[in-house]
Amino acid sequence: MHVRMPAILQMFINVGILLSYVSNYAFAGLPVHTGWRVMFAVGALPPVFLAAGVLAMPESPRWLVMRGRYGEARAVLLRTTPAEADLRLQEIKEAVEAPRAPADSGGGGGVGVWKEMLWRPTKTVRRILVCAIGVLFFQQASGIDAIVLYSPLVFQKSGMSSNSAILGATVAVGVVKTCFILVATLLSDCVGRRPLLLASAAGSAATLASVALTLCVGSTSTVSTAACVASVLAFVAAFSVGFGPLAPTYSSEIIPLRLRAQGTGLGTAVNRLTCALVTMTFISLADWLTMPGCFFLYAGVAAAAFVFVYLELPETSGRSLEDMHELFAAK
Repeated sequence: MHVRMPAILQMFINVGILLSYVSNYAFAGLPVHTGWRVMFAVGALPPVFLAAGVLAMPESPRWLVMRGRYGEARAVLLRTTPAEADLRLQEIKEAVEAPRAPADSGGGGGVGVWKEMLWRPTKTVRRILVCAIGVLFFQQASGIDAIVLYSPLVFQKSGMSSNSAILGATVAVGVVKTCFILVATLLSDCVGRRPLLLASAAGSAATLASVALTLCVGSTSTVSTAACVASVLAFVAAFSVGFGPLAPTYSSEIIPLRLRAQGTGLGTAVNRLTCALVTMTFISLADWLTMPGCFFLYAGVAAAAFVFVYLELPETSGRSLEDMHELFAAK
């Protein structure tokens, strides 16, 4: 899968986050009882455009092939990859037909898939699931949403007292995050998924430790505050050049077609539950471990993510979904 499609999704998600930061900054001067109502009203507009856009979306060619609708699948492929439409269609047909018997042996497609994934998975399927779910787990466990949601508290802890300065620094977080997702989009196919994920994990570990160290300063100063802001921006850049857009890309690239719906759903559930755990425990954890302690913990998780990527994740750039079984069976 070309990285640009999943990366575009991540980019627009982060554009939305950036716009929320900008609206927070823009409406900060309004009375409290009016400001939050205006922000919610503005936030009601994007779903209207989203609903209209969904009406123009084509169906997945793999889903169409699984239901025998080959003509419609070819029409979709002609719109997306016209030069390779027939080749891709044949690959999808072969991938759909080959595993049909073992996948359905449990009686019913959905039940058979869950048995194949969780009950008695083959070594290759187990490795694919560990990699797909693991990369989505580490994406959130490294603490990115602690920064996205609680950066004003972090900047306040560093000694920044002006509300306008805090909100301005938060907008800078959104800008850097969005820009470096674009960098990842441009580099991923030429550099590869694995090198960017390794660089992202290493950079995240180092910059999270730097954030923690700047917050350990006993008496805050302009220098320590600036160092904290720079460290936060560096962490956001390191995360966004790899784990931000490439974790969902990598996961979606490696799950076999017959396990795709359930496997992707399982990985997304782990990702969202980890996100919820980080966001709902940050303040309590900061009270218990202190805020620097939290970021040292997240730095340790990012270091573990580096080890995980180095030991488990093969390069997938330039490989089709139908090639993944051979790639993961090779180890």
